[in-house]
Amino acid sequence: MIKYKLNKSTLSYLEEPQLKLFESEFEKVTKSYIYIEYNHKSYKVNNKKIEENHKVNSICFFSGAGGLDIGSQLAGAKVISSMDFDKDSVATLKSNKYFNHTAHFYKDIKEMKSFDYNEILKKNKPKKLILLGGPPCQPFSKAGYWKKHENRLGSEDPRNMIGQYLRMIQEMNPNGFVLENVESLLHPKNVEAVQKLEEAIENLGYKHIKYKANSADFGVPQKRKRVFFIASKKEIKGEPIKTHGKEKEIALNKNLLPYERVLDWIGKYDSIKYSDDYDSTEGKYFEDLQAVPPGQNYIALTEKRGYPNPKFIAGKRYWSFLLKLHPNLPSWTIISSPGHWEGPFHWTGRRLRLKELAAIQTFPEDYNFVGSRRSIQKQIGNAVPPLMGKAIVEFLIKNL
Repeated sequence: MIKYKLNKSTLSYLEEPQLKLFESEFEKVTKSYIYIEYNHKSYKVNNKKIEENHKVNSICFFSGAGGLDIGSQLAGAKVISSMDFDKDSVATLKSNKYFNHTAHFYKDIKEMKSFDYNEILKKNKPKKLILLGGPPCQPFSKAGYWKKHENRLGSEDPRNMIGQYLRMIQEMNPNGFVLENVESLLHPKNVEAVQKLEEAIENLGYKHIKYKANSADFGVPQKRKRVFFIASKKEIKGEPIKTHGKEKEIALNKNLLPYERVLDWIGKYDSIKYSDDYDSTEGKYFEDLQAVPPGQNYIALTEKRGYPNPKFIAGKRYWSFLLKLHPNLPSWTIISSPGHWEGPFHWTGRRLRLKELAAIQTFPEDYNFVGSRRSIQKQIGNAVPPLMGKAIVEFLIKNL
């Protein structure tokens, strides 16, 4: 166990009752510090084992920084090809040893054809092939995009990346595939569009399940919800098995572990060694941010919570406004392009560092990113957490 020292000077803006309540959660508190024991959690991928595995291979589309790609390899499916239209993302993939065996395409999927993969497939000779991808979801803003045309996949629309992905599935005829998207895809306004998508999947000859997942249920120190369409040529049985859960769930299922604490994944990086110019939160709401207790947001400073001299009105700001992590809880969703006062922020009141963002998403500790800080944060924030991807791909492989 490692002892993390939380300097109480970072909590000096808290009201006395709030400070006492926070301190009560920890065993050792002194005049200057709160001591919290933690285990540093991280991992590295066994590259040799990946390169030796030829049973199931995957081809990835819309790879981004490689979250789902890493998840595939953790699940035992070697990524033989990746594709993205973002230059920095492709450079990130190429810079990591985990993908030395992978053919990388810096292209728009509209330019891709199945014959582009002939040599790759000939070289790797997979016994089973799966396709993985999380296409942008603009088509779901209007169900009309999925009206039946001559091409019932609707791929004529240049924004319809889902249609393009289905086109590649149709051309390549893999044993199975995963289509990942945002939780809002399941909003009632998208019912017709989702029905058309599911019909298209069935018409391509696949059985599938629509699975809404929370990354925290699979060992990710972050509550991040995503939707997965998991498809196979064979009947799909059950759904991905959760490994972690809330206290009530654990009481009913002893196989579940408690949700991961974000401290265990990022505590190591709260030192001067990893600091950068972006740490600072100076500006209009600096003092307000410092006054928010760890694990809360701006609502802590409202009349609703009994705050003296309320600064804000509950419900009048977006949820992530002044949102601050709690060391003993999972993080909230990491986003790709946060506003200046949009969290989550570190519990000490600073911005999260790139190493912390990557760790919260469960990228390997030695994973490399290419690009400006803004570009890297976007790559990290858009990714499927690798440990979440691992669970989804493992489930697909069992159902091939």
